Order: sequence, then C-alpha cells, then structure tokens
Amino acid sequence: MKDYLATLIEYAREHKCSDIHLCTDIPPVFRKNGEIFTSDFAFSKSLVEDVIYSMLNDKQLSGIERIEDIDLCYQLPTGERQRVNIYHERGELCAAIRILNDTIPTFEELGLPPVFETLAKEPRGLILVTGPTGSGKSTTLAAMIDHINMNNKYHIMTAEDPIEYMHTHKQSIVHQREIGVDVKSFADSLRGALREDPDVILVGEMRDLETIAAAVTAAETGHLVLSTLHTTGAANTIDRIIDAFPPHSQSQIRTQLAGVLKGVVTQQLIPLADGSGRCAAFEILIGTDGILNLIRENKCHQINSALQTGGREGMCTLNNSLAQLANSGRITRQAAFEKTSNRNDLLQFLK
Repeated sequence: MKDYLATLIEYAREHKCSDIHLCTDIPPVFRKNGEIFTSDFAFSKSLVEDVIYSMLNDKQLSGIERIEDIDLCYQLPTGERQRVNIYHERGELCAAIRILNDTIPTFEELGLPPVFETLAKEPRGLILVTGPTGSGKSTTLAAMIDHINMNNKYHIMTAEDPIEYMHTHKQSIVHQREIGVDVKSFADSLRGALREDPDVILVGEMRDLETIAAAVTAAETGHLVLSTLHTTGAANTIDRIIDAFPPHSQSQIRTQLAGVLKGVVTQQLIPLADGSGRCAAFEILIGTDGILNLIRENKCHQINSALQTGGREGMCTLNNSLAQLANSGRITRQAAFEKTSNRNDLLQFLK
C-alpha cells in the first residue's frame, strides 16, 4: 500500500501538483496551478481504504472509528513530507494530501515584498498572515521563521497541526510542537510557551477565542507572535478577531490589538499567464500609529482608505497588487478579476 502511495506522491511532485485527493469511487485526483484533474491510476474501494489506513497509527485509527477527522504529516522514506487530512464522506473514507516543499523557500524565491523582511525584524508584537485555504500561508510563515532563525540569536517555539516544515537550529534554536502529540491545543501551547523563555512564537492557526486571547496576551508580554487566520482582507481580519469576543470585551480587545499589531498580510495564489505555475498577490497592512488609532477608536471601516494611501510605509491593497501583476503580464486580467472583491476598484488600476 505504501508503494502505491509513494508512487502517487512522486507523480504529484514530478508534475508540480499541490494536492492529491483520494476517494473510494474515482481514481486519484490531483490539483495543479489551482485546477483539479482526474488521473488514470488503478484504484478500487479496498485499495484506497488500505492506503489511507497505512498512514495511521493506533491512536489515529481509534479516531477514525469514532468518525473523527484526522490531521497528520506523512513522510516518505526519502524524507519528503506531506500534510494529510482524512475524513468521512457518505460513510466512506477520503484523504486530502498537501504536497510540501522539500526545503523552506527564501523570501526571494517566494517573491515576497521587502516589507516582509521589515516585519521579520520586529522584536515583539503580533503579525498575521491570512487568506483562503491553499493560499500559501504556511509557506510564507515558514520562510519568515527561517529568516529569523538565520539572522537572530533567539529561542523560537512553534505550535502546529501538524508540523509541516522542519526547521533546524541555525543562529536561533527552534522547538516545534505538534498539536495532539506534544501538546493538547494551540491555547495550551501558548500558555506553556510563556514559561519556556521564547523570543518568537508561531501559532499555526488562531481558530478559537481562547487561542486568539492567548496570542494577544503573548504579544503584550514582549514576544513576537506570528499566526494565521482564514480571512480575506486586512480590515476583515481585524473585524474577525474583535467579533470573536463577547460584546462586553470588544472594547478591551480593540485596545489590546492597537497595542501589539505590527502587520496583517492577506495573500492569494493566482495562475501565471504562461501556465508555468502560480504567484502571490498581497494586501499588506502595517501597524502605523494611524492604523492603530483606527482600531482603537472602532473605525475599522476606514482601514481600506488608509491602505490606499500607505504606500510609503509598505502598505498596499489586494487590487493594487493584482493590477501590478496583470499590467506586467505575469497574470491575465481575467485571473485578476476572479480574485478581486471589488471589480470597479480594480479597473481603476489596470492599464
């Protein structure tokens, strides 16, 4: 079974696919440059089930029997790592396998704007990387952690579900904790980290109120905290954090955010015009005095206007980034329109 799985993964890597989907009623499905296609690999219901079971340990098998979704990292004997989610659909087992890079890419390889290096130099505060599923948030954060690791003598701690990119000790020391293996939850990992002498804390996802509150508290106590949210747009991200709290606590969290926020980056992956891959478009919000004052005074609806005039500080709107990519010919105009939430605004920037 593992030979069959290894063949699928090797095929995906050779053809630069980002994901593999295993279902019991169709051959393996691959995703490349954002689009899916069905393969002609041999399959059967029993084969798919056996392949999925071959990735599980006893604890995970028990979870499957309780009809739980299972997150894990599957590593080939050659060292390549894949993030896997196993779930049930109409009573059958399915798996979504994300192909991970063999190495951690640099800022230059990812095409990240210079402001990312500025953010990575922050000694404390909160930095958020947001975007839809599959937009490259984990890869961007891994590149930021690796940059900090190479340039600072810090203690870096991560909490991930599961661990995707393996960091080695460089100038810094890096300790990576996996949810469900090394610690029970993101919130527990944050509470523990505050007693473990960290300088930088990476939280894989701020997925609940308890984790959000713990991340903000960690940033307040002098640590640099990096995390992700599944939001689109900087202003939407701020609103999502505040709305996670009960009404009587929202004034307090606005004040706390205004004291720690260093930046919010929203990213989208878009197919290149020549079909050779994908590139990222960014919306970048920097925690300037003006932006933080808008958050403090509950004027988040004015953030988008501030983004448009904040170019000198490294800020840009998603539409501005999409237009730059389209005007340079890297992506098509149609691809830009598919990613924008405001078509008329995008038209103003397009040639």
